[in-house]
Amino acid sequence: MEESSSSSELKRPQFGTRNLSDPQNVFQHNACWFSCLHIRYDPTRFRKKPALKETCDGRTLKNQEDVWHHNAWDNVLWDEKQVEAAEAKLKLNSSSFMDEEVALKYEKEASQFWDTFYSTHENKFFKDRHWLFTELPELCSEHLESSSATDATKASAPCQLAGFRILEVGCGTGSTVFPLLEANTLKKSFVFCCDFAPKAVELVKSNPEYDPARCHGFVCDISEDNVKFPFPENSLDVILVIFVLSAISPEKFSSTIVQLSRQLKPGGRIFFRDYGRYDMAELRFKPGKCISEHFFVRGDGTRVYFFSQDELRKLFEGAGLVEEQNVIDRRLLVNRGKQLTMYRVWIQCKYRKPT
Repeated sequence: MEESSSSSELKRPQFGTRNLSDPQNVFQHNACWFSCLHIRYDPTRFRKKPALKETCDGRTLKNQEDVWHHNAWDNVLWDEKQVEAAEAKLKLNSSSFMDEEVALKYEKEASQFWDTFYSTHENKFFKDRHWLFTELPELCSEHLESSSATDATKASAPCQLAGFRILEVGCGTGSTVFPLLEANTLKKSFVFCCDFAPKAVELVKSNPEYDPARCHGFVCDISEDNVKFPFPENSLDVILVIFVLSAISPEKFSSTIVQLSRQLKPGGRIFFRDYGRYDMAELRFKPGKCISEHFFVRGDGTRVYFFSQDELRKLFEGAGLVEEQNVIDRRLLVNRGKQLTMYRVWIQCKYRKPT
């Protein structure tokens, strides 16, 4: 036994000698300690479904008996009975609006409620949005169009040398920011990110992946008038507005979009994704939580609005932007263990500033 053991040890290569230098040899051993292959970021490795397009079927539920075969179904069509049931629930939970004084409290203390939310959950609540590169492939480093810095961008800003400038409003703890930094390894882009909750920005800056040479986080309430941004107007290529406009009072929607559109350079785009009408979350609210039509207060004091395609079209086109995408993402989520179905409704838009 000792001889066989010693002979096997002689055959085993020493640590560090089993290197994978050619991918064609990957199946010759059970493990390779070092790899000389160049590993680059692949935005499709987190892809769970095709990009959202009006012509894309995705994982379509064609037979109701198959509903328990998967955890999620895309582009689910609602029948008349389902729409009527949703309208009845919405009529019930919106039967009476919240007292104006109470609603005003949630408006004045909005940032405090979100600050408490992030202090409680930190970065454990929202998942990283790697799906963003499926829906907006131009954000990947391979798709970035390097542009020379204009005279306007030669001001004292952290992105003076960047050829592609991104702003995310309502950045939270960085569920979009850090996937962006990971994807854009060629360092052609610079990411600005802001949130009106100081705790959120603090968590972003304390993350080990935060790089001041490639990213700048700052506290900002985009719903205020004449916000002083750390960059000049007409200087951004992309603005990301993802599940953030719904947290703002509806009467401030128009001025907020107008203010953001001024920051875009000609040809720049706003990418928007947020809650749509009759989403499961809207129908679950109990009476007494409604501030105004489709505008509610959650149990933790944060607020949420549920949009329609038409009002978003009016908002963005009213700010002088051109529509490239405005689609409803209706999805059916399934809990096969508890035999529960959950209908989610989101709206995704892309609007461009004319050249």
